[in-house]
Amino acid sequence: MALRPIPEDRPDPAVRRKITAVASGKGGVGKTWFAITLSQALGQAGARTLLFDGDLGLANVDIQLGLMPEQDLAGVIAGKLTLPQAISHSPDGHFDILAGRSGAGNLAMLPTQRLVTLRDSLMRLAGKYDRVVLDLSAGVDRTVQTLAAAAGTILVVTTDEPTSLTDAYAFIKLTVADHPDADLRIVVNMADSSNSGRETYDTLHKACHNFLGKEPPLAGIVRRDNKVRESIRHQMALLTRHPTSDAAHDVEAVAERLKREA
Repeated sequence: MALRPIPEDRPDPAVRRKITAVASGKGGVGKTWFAITLSQALGQAGARTLLFDGDLGLANVDIQLGLMPEQDLAGVIAGKLTLPQAISHSPDGHFDILAGRSGAGNLAMLPTQRLVTLRDSLMRLAGKYDRVVLDLSAGVDRTVQTLAAAAGTILVVTTDEPTSLTDAYAFIKLTVADHPDADLRIVVNMADSSNSGRETYDTLHKACHNFLGKEPPLAGIVRRDNKVRESIRHQMALLTRHPTSDAAHDVEAVAERLKREA
């Protein structure tokens, strides 16, 4: 990396507020799809937006969008590119993308210092955008926690499945232990209805309150929608293929709330 790390004791609060990390305790909850759709919604609302595929080694933002980027994070890690040189654009042109490389296990095994340098380089780049959406890998490993530290807000995506709730709680617990003041918020995905989504949130909220003394607020409920699977199957963003679908409206509502905080 050509850029020097940002000193840990002098993070730029204004830059961190621009970065929203999307996390989940486990895979299969629609985390990456949500990050893509949120980025598109922010871009369409007028915010200059960057989507950073932080799922190092199992990246699939480009796959979901049907992209074949000429440059990606592998070139940055190898020292051949800077982060700005690795940027590509979404098919609709509403947001920029820093793509990872699926199957590149070496990216997921970066030494801690190089991972910190990558994170801090991202924070410098974030200064040129209104919003940065950081798609983290599922789980609670070192890579996730290191990259999450760059974010001013962390959206934890869960569903009503017991394993999803348990793993979302585990992510929140570990994040709070490392960063007690972290701005953690809950997104309930694939909810059968708004009411059932609220019940799912209440279950997780109660566990956090009782055992962690934390009360992460509800960022949004995204209803189950067959249009989501259909758009993924066609490798198109939901707001492009089905802009009036229920799930599209739900993610746009989350984006609007974030945009109002800018």
